[in-house]
This record gives sequence, C-alpha cells and structure tokens, in this order.
Amino acid sequence: MATTVRRQRPRKLACWVLMAVLLADLLALSDTLAVMSVDLGSESMKVAIVKPGVPMEIVLNKESRRKTPVTVTLKENERFFGDSAAAMAIKNPKATLRYFQHLLGKQADNPHVALYRARFPEHELNFDPQRQTVYFQISPQLRFSPEEVLGMVLNYSRSLAEDFAEQPIKDAVITVPAFFNQAERRAVLQAAQMAGLKVLQLINDNTATALSYGVFRRKDINTTAQNIMFYDMGSGSTVCTIVTYQTVKTKEAGMQPQLQIRGVGFDRTLGGLEMELRLREHLAGLFNEQRKGQRAKDVRENPRAMAKLLREANRLKTVLSANADHMAQIEGLMDDVDFKAKVTRVEFEELCADLFERVPGPVQQALQSAEMSLDEIEQVILVGGATRVPKVQEVLLKAVGKEELGKNINADEAAAMGAVYQAAALSKAFKVKPFVVRDAVVYPILVEFTREVEDEPGVRSLKHNKRVLFSRMGPYPQRKVITFNRYSHDFNFHINYGDLGFLGPEDLRVFGSQNLTTVKLKGVGESFKKYPDYESKGIKAHFNLDESGVLSLDRVESVFETLVEDSPEEESTLTKLGNTISSLFGGSTTPDTKENATDAVQEEEESPAEGSKDEPGEQAELKEEAEPPVEDTSQIPPPEPKEDTPEGEKPPEKESGDKSEAQKPVVYRALVTRFGFQ
Repeated sequence: MATTVRRQRPRKLACWVLMAVLLADLLALSDTLAVMSVDLGSESMKVAIVKPGVPMEIVLNKESRRKTPVTVTLKENERFFGDSAAAMAIKNPKATLRYFQHLLGKQADNPHVALYRARFPEHELNFDPQRQTVYFQISPQLRFSPEEVLGMVLNYSRSLAEDFAEQPIKDAVITVPAFFNQAERRAVLQAAQMAGLKVLQLINDNTATALSYGVFRRKDINTTAQNIMFYDMGSGSTVCTIVTYQTVKTKEAGMQPQLQIRGVGFDRTLGGLEMELRLREHLAGLFNEQRKGQRAKDVRENPRAMAKLLREANRLKTVLSANADHMAQIEGLMDDVDFKAKVTRVEFEELCADLFERVPGPVQQALQSAEMSLDEIEQVILVGGATRVPKVQEVLLKAVGKEELGKNINADEAAAMGAVYQAAALSKAFKVKPFVVRDAVVYPILVEFTREVEDEPGVRSLKHNKRVLFSRMGPYPQRKVITFNRYSHDFNFHINYGDLGFLGPEDLRVFGSQNLTTVKLKGVGESFKKYPDYESKGIKAHFNLDESGVLSLDRVESVFETLVEDSPEEESTLTKLGNTISSLFGGSTTPDTKENATDAVQEEEESPAEGSKDEPGEQAELKEEAEPPVEDTSQIPPPEPKEDTPEGEKPPEKESGDKSEAQKPVVYRALVTRFGFQ
C-alpha cells in the first residue's frame, strides 16, 4: 500500500507544476494588457495609463511629478530627458533641445524654421537636401532630425509608463494639435514608429479635452444639444473649439452620448512661450543697462546667460499671474555678476500688448467655421497653462461676452485623460461605456485633374476640374470614392488641399505646399483593350481619411459592365468586372493605418462639387463611403446599403456575394506607379 502511494506522488507533483505553468502564462498574458496615452505639449507632456485594476491614472515621473518637460540633452555617450535635461539646459544649451515639435513636417524655407533660429540661436540647424528639411547638428559626429528627437521623447514616455504600470506597454494614443496638417501628422507617426509604439490613434488635443469633459459629465448629456467652447492656450499655440454634446441613437448600444466638433480656430504662435521670450528680452535689456559703461559684452551673445534668463522669465510669468509685482533675480548671470530687477504686472502686460490683442482671433475663427453666434454658446471653458495669465482671461471674457469663464476642468491633464479613455476604448483588452466621437476636418482636401473636351466639332481643348473629397468641418473617419468617367488611357490626377482662405497670409506660408501628391496611373489603356466588348463604368479611386486624420489612397480600379445571358426562368442581370489597378498607395503610411480603419461602408451620392461645370455625362462622379457615428471601440458591423443606390451600381458588399459562375468578377493585373504623401 505504501508503495502505491509513493508512485502517485510524482503524478501529483507534475499536476501542480502544470497548473503553475498555466497560471504563470495567464499572469504573463494579463501583464500585456496596459495601454497608454501621451499628451504631447510644446513645453511638457503628460502620460496616462490604463491597466487592469488601475483605471485612467496619470503617470508620475522619476521626480514624482505629474508632467514632464519635453526636453532632450544629447551628448556623445549619454542622453538626458525630462527634468534632468531641463537642468542641463543651463550648462549645455547647445546640446539641449526644446520646442522642436514646431519643426515637424516643415521644409527648410518654412517661416517657422526661421522663427526657431531667431528664438534659439544656440542651436545649429542644417539643411537636409534629401528630405528638404532641417536637422540639429549637435557635434561633428551627432546629427538628429526633429522626428528622431521626438522618437526619443516618446520612447522615454513609454519607459515612464512601463515603470509605473510594472509591465510592458506598446499601444498608445498620442495627442496632436488640431491644426496639424498631413505632413506634421505623418512626422509624429514616424517618430512613434521609431520609438516602437503601436499608435492606436492620433487624437486632436481639443477632441481629447472635449472627450474628458463629456465622460465625467455623462449624466448631464441628453437629447438637447449643448454647445460648449473650449479655449486652450498652451505654451506654443492657442486653439479654440466649439463642441456639441447630445445623446444619439446607435444600432449597437441604443442611446449614447456623442460629442461633435463644430468649429475650430487657432493661432500657431500665440502662447506662453512667446510671453516668456518677451520677458527674457526685457530682462536682458535691464541687465545690459545695469552694466552700461563697463565695456561688458551683450548678454544676448551668451547662450548660458540667455538660458538662465528664459528660466527666470518662466518663473516670473507664473508669479506675476498672482502678484502685482515681483523681483527677478539670478545669481552669477554672466561673468560672476548677479542680476536683480523689479518687474511689475503692468510692465509685463505692456510687453505682451500685441499678443493679448490676438486672443479673440481663434474665437472668431471657431464661430465662423461652426456658423454659430456667441448667443448659442452655453459656456466657455479654459484649458492650458497660459490661460492662467489674468490679462488673457480679461480679454477673453470681454470677447465672448459671458458673465464668467468656466474653470471646472483640469487645465493641464484633461487632454491626457481623454486620450487614455480613447486608448482603452480602442484596445481589445478593456470594455468602456460607449461615447461617440465625431471629429472634424480642419483643412479641406480635393482632387484636381485635366482632360480634353470637345467644345465644337473638331475643336478640342483642355479643361481643369476640381472635386472636393473632404470638406472643411466635415466628419471623419470616412471613406470617399471618386469616379473618372471619361478616361480610356493612362492619366494623372493631383491630390491637393482645398480652399484655405480662412488662413491668413502668414499662416499660409507656414502651412507649406498645398499639393499632397500626384498620382500617375498606368495600365488604364491596356484594360480597355483587354475588354473591348464591355461597357466601362469609370475608373474608381478609393480614399480613406482614418481616425488619425491621415489620408491614404487605398486602391484604384477600373469597372466594366456587361449583360449576361441567363436561363429562361430568370431575367437578365448586370454584372461587374473589376480591374484592380492599384492596391497599395501612401509611401509613408504605417501598417497601423489600415488596422485602425473601421469597415462600416455606405455609398451615397454627393452634391455637385466645386468647380464642376461639365456637361452632362462628363462629370467625375463622387461617392461617399461615409461612416455613421461609431463607438470608440471601432468594432462596428457594416450597415445595410441604402435603397437609393443608383441602378446597376451595387455597394461593394453585394459584389462579392453569392453569384453564378458567369457573374463572378474577373480580376486582372495592370501596372501603376506607387506614390507617397509629402
């Protein structure tokens, strides 16, 4: 009997070992469920995480602070980030990089590049002939592009999140300014790719703030529309947003709250940094005045001294927001000479008088884009650190005509919390309450092409056509299809920005090129020769503006149609033969772009586009694959096609259904030149 017991012990031990291994696998699986968000500001960033048992928590950095300076110090054998790098800015200003986000996606001749050189002359910016952009020359051996520096910062933010969560993290939602164009958004995606992050979405920081506000006030949202204005003045820029909150009916979850971006206005250079630079210049003048007659050098020629003055100007601006005057003092500013001077709030306001005059500008832009009046705005809420300046609040309050300004939101962390909520919603590991988000296109996008037309018998001329793909303040993500009806040979078309008349002359110069790319199609003529007996239904180009606001051209295909002889019992039907000319476009698009796109597709006719004065039958047909309000999880089943779909043009879902052998589409190959967006 004892022998039998001894034989069973190894089996019991093996069972326990197996259970321990399975339990360890489950624990390891649960350790990869965390997601993060990065609210990437000009001066500082806030990182937040969500993991099982920790809902929406702001990450503390190594100094136990809730926000981290976006600063990098680069040396030959070491790098410093955050507060450590900010401390190094005094000792080694040339190797310490700050506010480099202003250079993302900018060509060398952009006014913002010249502005950066003027603000920070200690940095050596050189021209990159291959990319037509600039890079930082730290030393003869060290050179980094702005995207590479941002990639280092994002990698550091991930390390902070992983240390706080005590597990690896790779999925992230990153905030970007609402005024970022296609080049700037792709630059951020490229930086995130270098950091090894899987970007679930680039969310506009104003949208993230609005989402955070709505999530914590879900019970106050009902079927009655509420219009809220968010005025966000940060360190580098100012954005004003009008958001409408109300409950809407969704197919999957019934009545759910929704936020819709109705209007956006912005000023790219109005922010706390410009105020600090004005103060720095004032302090430099005072120091030079104190040393006048001593044959001393100009303090502006000393990078270390100017770095000290900028740090003191930052502190002074904060103190003057709560006090009428303050004493600026720096020990050993230059040549072991101490600096001490009294600065009043009145002097500060006089230095920044022209900046305060620009405060109402974004408000008017937002109202114009939303086609609303101030009477329709229920509340104006302040966001961003620079809104704490009393003069900013005074001018803004007068501009909006309200009794008071709303301060019932965390001005520093709202965007980070909204972004991490969106990250949890997009992640498959978490289930959150649905909150429908309808963002808006800031810059319209259109397609331009030229073709020959016959004005009179025997007389042919070239005609330029424009078709709006994504209109200003239209919702996204969404898909569009444009059909070229009158081409039977290879041709080109251009993807450009639309009417940017709402931008001022200076903003247009900062914006850069209005051409996104030129698409060259080859193999069109061959497809027509291959099927001479079929009726052409045009060449269809499928565009996608994804959740990150990044445009891609999914595919271009030629469609043919013919009558098929059926059995006597059945009526004759129409079938389409698809010619896939292209399946891969967008050179710098990351693989995540396609994964994040929702599959809900609905075709409908669009109203006549701008500049379309073609005679009947010659218009380029524009169709929309519009996405209805979707939940943050983006797991939406395809809706049923509309009944008013034009005859003979069934939705794509129907084309691939059960058909007879004779009706199945014939797919053949053709060549195309690949292209990438600038």
